[in-house]
Amino acid sequence: FYDEAEARKYTQNSRVVEIQSQMSERAVELLGLPEDRPCLLLDVGCGSGLSGDYISEEGHYWIGMDISPAMLDVAVEREVEGDLLLADLGHGIPFRPGMFDGCISISAVQWLCNADKKSHSPPKRLYRFFSTLYTALARGSRAVLQLYPENSEQLELITAQAMRAGFTGGMVVDYPNSAKAKKFFLCLFVGTSGTLPKGLGTECANEEPHQAKFTNERTRFRNAKGKSVKKSRDWILEKKERRRRQGKEVRADTKYTGRKRRPRF
Repeated sequence: FYDEAEARKYTQNSRVVEIQSQMSERAVELLGLPEDRPCLLLDVGCGSGLSGDYISEEGHYWIGMDISPAMLDVAVEREVEGDLLLADLGHGIPFRPGMFDGCISISAVQWLCNADKKSHSPPKRLYRFFSTLYTALARGSRAVLQLYPENSEQLELITAQAMRAGFTGGMVVDYPNSAKAKKFFLCLFVGTSGTLPKGLGTECANEEPHQAKFTNERTRFRNAKGKSVKKSRDWILEKKERRRRQGKEVRADTKYTGRKRRPRF
């Protein structure tokens, strides 16, 4: 577990924030959510809410689960927009059937392969997690779980327990030929066997890529979907309006909202 100081240090690391943001963006893209309505998503191993920030930016609602009280405390301090639950994934997903329109997880599921206590059986804990996750997801939805497997045996164990629980789908590997950019996403379908998305960086050089190209930096400007630059005045006003709709107390808008402060002498 992270202690309070480690959790805060992890969350404030700009490199960590950038990587989490990129992987969250990719995971949500792989969910294939409808564009005409907001969805309710489950964030498994949500930590301090970095992945939840991206879900909120996209206009969706989320509930996050994590085993670390210190990480969840930091999420509360950061005033994330999702609801938070302290829970061990190996004990299962404690929500009613069909509640969620999708699930994402960034760098969490592989920890279920560890036997931290004598009573822990990784296959049983994985099966408990996947079987209850399957129940909590709406039919036709997806779960996209980014993970860092230690070896091929661990990957097979995780995939086998997911399929045993009723999921279909498989592994999407982005940039399989790159040691640094290579990422594993377990893309699972509920109740339907969809077509597995293509991994990024797998296209031939003479073909047009079917999905967004990988960049080290996410550009934030008002794009085709009408989203605003992060931290800009418009972005701040939109976030405040979302919070008002959720019944939260928000400071009134003024001419100073979103204005950059001058450096102190």
